[in-house]
Amino acid sequence: MSLFALILAMPTALGVAIFITHYAPRRVATPLAYAVDLLAAVPSIVYGVWGLYVLAPQLRPIATWLNHAMGWSFLFATGNVSVAGGGTIFTGGIVLAVMILPIITAVTREVFVQTPHDEIEAALALGATRWEVVKLTVLPFGRSGYISGAMLGLGRALGETVALLVILRGTHAAFGWSLFDGGSTFATKVASNLSEFDDRYRAGAYLAAGLVLFLLTFLVDALARGAVAGAVSGRGD
Repeated sequence: MSLFALILAMPTALGVAIFITHYAPRRVATPLAYAVDLLAAVPSIVYGVWGLYVLAPQLRPIATWLNHAMGWSFLFATGNVSVAGGGTIFTGGIVLAVMILPIITAVTREVFVQTPHDEIEAALALGATRWEVVKLTVLPFGRSGYISGAMLGLGRALGETVALLVILRGTHAAFGWSLFDGGSTFATKVASNLSEFDDRYRAGAYLAAGLVLFLLTFLVDALARGAVAGAVSGRGD
């Protein structure tokens, strides 16, 4: 689910960051940047309720069409819960994408605005179009920040609990590869079974699951640092 959210959020965040920093006039760019940043301030419970009761009904025709037209693919095959119900990985992934969008956009935007003006002016002087300037100077310069922002967003998605708990509604279906499956994540599994923490064996199992989630997040951060270091060294060469 986190990977699905990242696939949706990364190109969207990149496009928003490029538009804000190099295309939108200042009177539009500033309010738009504030609006995107404000998405990070919305509580998780609000995202969960919005995703289940507002977004899911709007996605129902799309989900149904994908299930009928692309059902031969394991990603869109009929899952273990009702597509019409909305409590699926498909809905949860889109909500997660909206939740991590401001993180990726903010980091990418801040790196893009640091692109040396000499390089931009040199490209313009050579007759480059605005898109060619972005492609040849801004994107190579901001690659490390973009990767870093994406990994921060992935870490945020891996640890999300309340919104997914509301959307998946505590379904305990077996894991499947379809986007129309239900199920649970590490975080939602722990949160939905707090009442069992009075049993030391069950509590130990959930603590172990939390440790695995922490190690996974740590691994993602380490990979991000390695990717950023590689991008920076490559740019220096």
